[in-house]
Amino acid sequence: MEATLGLLGEGCTIPFIARYRKEHTGGLDEVQIAAINDLNGKLTELRKRKDTILKTINDQGKLTDSLRQRIEASWDATEIEDIYLPFKPKRRTRAQVAREKGLEPLATLIMLQREQDPAFAAKRFVGKDVATTEEALQGAKDIIAEKVSEDEQARQKVRAVYRRGAVIESHVVKKKAEEEGAQKYSDYFDFSEQLRRCSSHRLLAMRRGEAEGFLKVGITADDEECQSRLLRQFVRGRGPCQQLMEEAVTDGFSRLIRPSMENEFAALSKEKADDEAIRVFRENLRQLLLAAPLGQKRVMGVDPGIRTGCKVVVLDAQGNLIHHTVVFAVGDKAKDPLHRFADIAKRFSIEAIAVGNGTASRETTDILRQIKDIPTYVVSEDGASIYSASETAREEFPGEDVTVRGAVSIGRRLTDPLAELVKIDPKSIGVGQYQHDVDQTKLKNSLDQTVELCVNSVGVNVNTASRQLLTYVSGLGPSLAKNIVDYRTANGAFTSRAQLKKVPRLGPGAFIQCAGFLRIPGAKNPLDASAVHPESYKIVERMAADCGCTVSELMSNPERRKQIVLDRYVSGEVGLPTLRDIMKELEKPGRDPRDKIETFEFDPNVKTPDDLIAGMELPGIVTNITNFGAFVDIGVHHDGLVHISQLSDHFIHDPNEAVHLHQHVRVRVVEVDHRRHRIALSMKGIRQ
Repeated sequence: MEATLGLLGEGCTIPFIARYRKEHTGGLDEVQIAAINDLNGKLTELRKRKDTILKTINDQGKLTDSLRQRIEASWDATEIEDIYLPFKPKRRTRAQVAREKGLEPLATLIMLQREQDPAFAAKRFVGKDVATTEEALQGAKDIIAEKVSEDEQARQKVRAVYRRGAVIESHVVKKKAEEEGAQKYSDYFDFSEQLRRCSSHRLLAMRRGEAEGFLKVGITADDEECQSRLLRQFVRGRGPCQQLMEEAVTDGFSRLIRPSMENEFAALSKEKADDEAIRVFRENLRQLLLAAPLGQKRVMGVDPGIRTGCKVVVLDAQGNLIHHTVVFAVGDKAKDPLHRFADIAKRFSIEAIAVGNGTASRETTDILRQIKDIPTYVVSEDGASIYSASETAREEFPGEDVTVRGAVSIGRRLTDPLAELVKIDPKSIGVGQYQHDVDQTKLKNSLDQTVELCVNSVGVNVNTASRQLLTYVSGLGPSLAKNIVDYRTANGAFTSRAQLKKVPRLGPGAFIQCAGFLRIPGAKNPLDASAVHPESYKIVERMAADCGCTVSELMSNPERRKQIVLDRYVSGEVGLPTLRDIMKELEKPGRDPRDKIETFEFDPNVKTPDDLIAGMELPGIVTNITNFGAFVDIGVHHDGLVHISQLSDHFIHDPNEAVHLHQHVRVRVVEVDHRRHRIALSMKGIRQ
């Protein structure tokens, strides 16, 4: 971890460390390195918070050596805040008002619980600011209540009750119960569950319903147990002082501690739910970005529509737009759509067809599949409209309208999903769970990191990559990505990795970080098309020389590679992990880790929810994965849900153990709820 933090501190990126510095980290992968980086960030922030707290207490003249040692020694944020609470500057409270009236000594007297007649003692405090003994006693109780609420041990006792038995409750706002928007929260109209058992999606659903004004959500615990614990701590015996103490403790709990704990556990549960939702989104995004690419083919991209027709574009093998038109395939305006589609396919020698999965997708796909010898693929069009109206799309196609740009995006998603999807804000891709309800900063950082890891795991052709794709390459960013594209435009295609050093502002540090992830197919040095880092070229050249051949022969001849004894090339800087990675690259240079793409067809007899019958088995595509199950498109315009309990014949903790995004599956219809547009599916007992 020390070495990893050292590399991160030097500006090394997570993909670079995971791929090219395994000797330093003991072979930690990207997830582990990211976890170390995140935890280090949290601890650094906590360190800053501790410094602020120490300074604040010191400025008050109340910082003792023991208090400093306690704060310095603790790395528990909750404990630190509890220690700080009595010293924390606060607004003018009832206790503060009582102190200003000089009632602190009376409060202390009562807390000692030795006074036989506290009312008599209170008479001494009656004067200009305090009119009666009752007012004096009330002021003293206000001070005691605040002291109780700020007592670290007291807060821990109440916190223990909440931690073990807090309950989250949700109730409908009665006057809004019949509104249409409220019906999607009907499961939570009268809901109660232990907070520690409440899943992320349920908690976020309730919080969204609360934010929209349909639900009232609260967190409660056993008040009697909380108060009992506090009374045992603060009240000793029976008597007039003890009676006042009981009243003060009860007031301190109900007025100060309970609201504080409710807020604390609401925040903690929300943070936990956010983290789980972000984890789900991150994993879905990773699967989506690493979806199987078709590769460089001449593609017809079709954005289906009824009223305005299908927007059709033709892309060459490099993804350039060479033709676009509109074909009315469905509805009153439809006129021989098959002939028109087939004519376009023949005229431009189309090799594959990509159809968006939106309105009229099923009907349009059925027509296109009749074109012989050209495979048709249905691709997700989530986010295509976002891209089509973006600055990126306007830069690429300044003379085209948004419908054409959207169809281009659909076509390009088939040939290389990763290269196209990086142009869209990850939040708009549509594979998240309550993504607009979670911490947006944390979500953005997590998704950006996921995109970066995906881009670098695949590698990037520096001569064809867009500015947006290059932005995510290790060590680059928006500015250097733009400089690379500008240099490429002015000087032509790169012929070697060394040429990258001529790009303005791409210094030695950035070159080391990015070079291994940038590929140059057809370069003079064959290693430039591989994931072998330039800093390791000399090792490969030594291997080739020892085998009596060229680097190209070493890469193409398995027998030559078998002669290599890796231990001979181990040095102080290069260990066996790096050497093994080099050998894998020599075997399959620039290998793509993504799967091969497959075609898919829905059941031709099922086109609407009315066609569904409980018990029927159907083919489907996994469109989204949540922590409670997977949504599957079965071709009826409404995705069905396979609950986590129905995903596998054996128990699973995570739906990703059973399915992955865009997987082709077979499902069984369990139930169709036409009123709420819900379709329940199962994969149990079905051989996939």
